[in-house]
Amino acid sequence: MSAMTLPPPQGAARRPPFDPAVMLVAPAAALMVMFFVYPFAYGLLLSFQPQQGGVFENYIHFFQTQDLWKTIGNTMQLALPATVINIACALGIAYATRSKGPYQRLLSTLLVVPLTLGTVLIAEGMLTYFGPQGWLAQSLRWLHLYEGSIRLTHNYWGVLISLIITGFPFAYLLILSYITGIDPALPRAAATLGADGWNRFRHIYLPLLTPGLVMAFCLCFVQAFSVFPSAVLLGSPAGTTRVIAIAAYEAAFEQYDYSLASAVAMIMGLVQLAIVVAALGLRSFFYRGPVAGGKG
Repeated sequence: MSAMTLPPPQGAARRPPFDPAVMLVAPAAALMVMFFVYPFAYGLLLSFQPQQGGVFENYIHFFQTQDLWKTIGNTMQLALPATVINIACALGIAYATRSKGPYQRLLSTLLVVPLTLGTVLIAEGMLTYFGPQGWLAQSLRWLHLYEGSIRLTHNYWGVLISLIITGFPFAYLLILSYITGIDPALPRAAATLGADGWNRFRHIYLPLLTPGLVMAFCLCFVQAFSVFPSAVLLGSPAGTTRVIAIAAYEAAFEQYDYSLASAVAMIMGLVQLAIVVAALGLRSFFYRGPVAGGKG
């Protein structure tokens, strides 16, 4: 005999045929497809449709043209130093301001002010302050500290300083959020066992901060690698600061070769992805223990 199917008990909740949680995720998924997946897929397909030649002609042309493939090195020479400097400075300042005090909020506000200015406004300010006839040069001459020519704009150093100014607030806020989340009972317990400040930082703070430092490095590097306005306004677009974003812009809006511009953008994204994957992979070499140490 077949088993009889008993009716559900009265008052039991019926599972809805459609999960309401999907409706909450659907708008975000639609925006992701609209603004990331579709443009990426369209650009990828367009990069394999050169104006002439085979399917991979754009990529072959990029790596055979010295003026194009050198932009990868130019961009790396700007992005990596700026990222390392930002992470190092942000780590030191965040560690010094980890304890809440009367001036912590004021100091944090002052440090993140560049975040509200924008790249173009920062570039204009640097041209005023750091130019050959800027306030810095005039002040040094007036104080008889330096009489020579000061060139901190329209070269490599101008773009590097701009990347440090614009990238520091992101690194500082990310690292500060991680470092303030570490349970203060851990370093206090280490201090009772005789650990000095350096050992507490090395064996407690640094291992627990490793995931945050890696994420801050990745985000700051991606932001610095996509530099464009600073390289044009403060650098030498035809020389040492001819970055890969400028190459993509020229291909699209000066040569009107959108297929080549898409190929340059794909190469740009691939280089960024390689650095991010390498940073995430190297994280395990510094610390293999648990990363949970936040306040409970």
